[in-house]
Amino acid sequence: MSSKPGIYVEILIRPTPGHDTLDHVWQLTQDPALHQRWDLRFTDIDYLPRPDLSQPQKFLYATRIGFGLAIRGTGESIATRTSASGDTSSSLKFFSEDPKSLIREGAGYWKYVPTPDGLRFFTWYDYTTRFGLLGRLADKLFRPLMGWATAWSFDRMRLWAEQGQSPEASMAFALIHATARIAIAAIWIWHGLVPKLLFHNLDEQIMLAQSHVPLAALPWFGALEILLGLLTLLTWTWRAIFPATAALMLLALVGVSVESPAYLKAAFNPVTLNGAVIALAAVGYLSSARLPTARRCLRRAPEGER
Repeated sequence: MSSKPGIYVEILIRPTPGHDTLDHVWQLTQDPALHQRWDLRFTDIDYLPRPDLSQPQKFLYATRIGFGLAIRGTGESIATRTSASGDTSSSLKFFSEDPKSLIREGAGYWKYVPTPDGLRFFTWYDYTTRFGLLGRLADKLFRPLMGWATAWSFDRMRLWAEQGQSPEASMAFALIHATARIAIAAIWIWHGLVPKLLFHNLDEQIMLAQSHVPLAALPWFGALEILLGLLTLLTWTWRAIFPATAALMLLALVGVSVESPAYLKAAFNPVTLNGAVIALAAVGYLSSARLPTARRCLRRAPEGER
């Protein structure tokens, strides 16, 4: 096993009325049909026949990577136990002989610890890589990505356990939110860079003049719009960026309506553009209400854990 510290992820799952939180989370994590629905790292998990319950539970897993390709491997659950305090753990080993797989073999555990605030659900795992030096270099990028995918998946499972939001709904909200946020950022950056900084568009200059703003301010407005676009991307979980964007779009529309009303009936006009951005902001704001995020997870083991 690698000398690296491994990957640790922990999340707190709050109690839900009508459910035993430990039993509920145990089912969501130990039933392969449920597990594969919330875990971003796997698309298929199949348990193999287990003729003797004293033997490890073996399973097959696969992760589709697109273009009809999948990375496949095998694993086995090697220990499951419940302590007198109610702490429950499940340990496993996993292997892959798939030549496309960076991971050669690994091991880890899941642990379920009841507390007065809810259930601490956490994992630790580590693995070795193939491809020699090239594999170790690739793992410098792959390992943080695996940690993020684990944490994001844990929060998707938390939403399922706490609020009944299905993993499929969480994924849909995440994709809708990403589409809205990236589109808004692209619009800010384009309109700041192309007509204002690169080409000093005549219409932009006319609207400034009609608003009694010096033409020298045009590049500054462009830089501000680019900054807003970058801010939209960098503050991925900050919901307030959406109402702020909508307010700025509405303010700009009012400004054009008062100072440059002729542009309202142009072929490409601020009514449709600003209205579309406001709609995107509303979509982004609404879809981000129950968004899974890796930031809810603890990524370093508390003292004494590992």
